[in-house]
Amino acid sequence: MLYRKVPNNEDELSVLGFGCMRLPIKEDGTIDEKRATKQVRYAIDHGVNYIDTAWPYHMGESEPFLGHALADGYREKVKLATKLPSWLIKSREDMDSFLNAQLERLNTDHIDYYLVHGLAGEVWDKLEPLGVTDFLDKAKADGRIVNAGFSFHGSIEDFKRIVDAYPWTFCQIQYNFMDEKHQAGTEGLKYAASKNLGIIIMEPLLGGNLANRVPSEVKEIWNEASVKHTPAEWAFRWIWNHPEVTTVLSGMNEEVQIEENLKIADEAYPNSLTEAELQLVNRVEQKYRQLIKIGCTGCQYCMPCPSGVNIPECFDIYNNLHMFGNVDGSKFAYAMRMSGAFTDSEPGGFASLCTECGQCMEKCPQSLKIPDLLKAVAEELEGPDFEQRLAMVRQSLRKTKPQNNIQD
Repeated sequence: MLYRKVPNNEDELSVLGFGCMRLPIKEDGTIDEKRATKQVRYAIDHGVNYIDTAWPYHMGESEPFLGHALADGYREKVKLATKLPSWLIKSREDMDSFLNAQLERLNTDHIDYYLVHGLAGEVWDKLEPLGVTDFLDKAKADGRIVNAGFSFHGSIEDFKRIVDAYPWTFCQIQYNFMDEKHQAGTEGLKYAASKNLGIIIMEPLLGGNLANRVPSEVKEIWNEASVKHTPAEWAFRWIWNHPEVTTVLSGMNEEVQIEENLKIADEAYPNSLTEAELQLVNRVEQKYRQLIKIGCTGCQYCMPCPSGVNIPECFDIYNNLHMFGNVDGSKFAYAMRMSGAFTDSEPGGFASLCTECGQCMEKCPQSLKIPDLLKAVAEELEGPDFEQRLAMVRQSLRKTKPQNNIQD
């Protein structure tokens, strides 16, 4: 296992981190604790020292699971990360209530790496006046957390101002060779590095899409490489090639995945890909782009929609559906993003809200026939069970709350 230093504290973190959002489950949907414990401990025994979880993972069961899995001396071997559920925060007091509950659930007296979860501009603008920076300062001072950071899903402009708003130790961003210009992207990666932040990477395989269901056209390009790698290995190597990256999280839930990822992590040196290999990855990225159904660049010129449709988000998820063919995953992503749970608002943004007013078409620089395209999105991503999926998503994010002083 290779390790990289966090610039602000000199911690040496394993380049591969264990993400506990997709643990193996039993037929009833609960965590297969016996198998998952073996997996987590095996990864730790083979050098992984960064374990990541969050309040809502596995319907609130991931944190209690880790409280048991990291017994028998394993807690002392790792840096443990979890997250403040920003969408559930209504007051300054809520922040302490959640953190204290998490310490109990995780059976620990401190969190090594504590993140404000799922930030975007509007979420940060809600939390800052509630006193989140005071909360972080005091939680660090009293030892309940050691390092403060945030995970991010928003625009590059908001990412930069959040980076500058507090003396963070680290941040967590979605990053892979398909996301160089999405969310924080490469610009955000380099900006955070310029501020000496440790950088944790999530979704290195874009929810598994870059490793599963690989189109034949993409396989043909990978097969041209003089040194053969699996699609997953190419994706990981591309990220670890960036010296700014500290740790890459993997939601490993199969033993073969853990073995493969550990092997790749033994060779995860920065700047190790050749120019020919980088060009190969670029060609794969371009081939995926050619499979896109809608030529939306995400410029936001069509927004705001008078009917409340989140046009770029709808098109982004629809394009992922057709690039990767992951129907269930795309439907889940659509329900998740449109649920309103992360912004503490009512569900909205659906493609089916379109009234065909045509204002978006007047502003679209790509001259897209947006109303017609939104009909296609609604047809493939909504359907008769959409309300049920929305309800399940909101329930999973709000299922469990600390009982002390938390009010709806």
